[in-house]
Amino acid sequence: MDLQIPEKLYFKIGEVAELTGVKPHVLRYWEAEIGAIRPTKNRHQQRLYRRRDIELILRLKDLLYNQGYTVAGARKFLRRKPAVAAAAPQPLPQPASARPPSGNDGQLTLPLGSGIDRRLLEELRRDLVRLRDSLSGAP
Repeated sequence: MDLQIPEKLYFKIGEVAELTGVKPHVLRYWEAEIGAIRPTKNRHQQRLYRRRDIELILRLKDLLYNQGYTVAGARKFLRRKPAVAAAAPQPLPQPASARPPSGNDGQLTLPLGSGIDRRLLEELRRDLVRLRDSLSGAP
């Protein structure tokens, strides 16, 4: 089912709720928790959503309700580059060896032009360090 979004510049929260099937209180919650949804407000402080906000809400709804993401997981997913967020998550390439080369202080190096998002790799590295520390009992 492909939703046809009317050709308008702005949509009020009730219109967005009707278009997306997401209740207004949930839209406000997602706005606070996700951060990527940023409707403007008019002089009466009513939220005014744009087409891209509605598209993002529909993407978020799919991630949460159909793909089983948590709110935190969807937030991380949506913070990736738009090209990555539009596609399904792809596994990271596997290094040639499970161990980093000696003298490399445990740092994984990638060839230039490998197309790997450095921020994503840094986030993965931090997660792995936290996991290692939790398994070893380190604070």
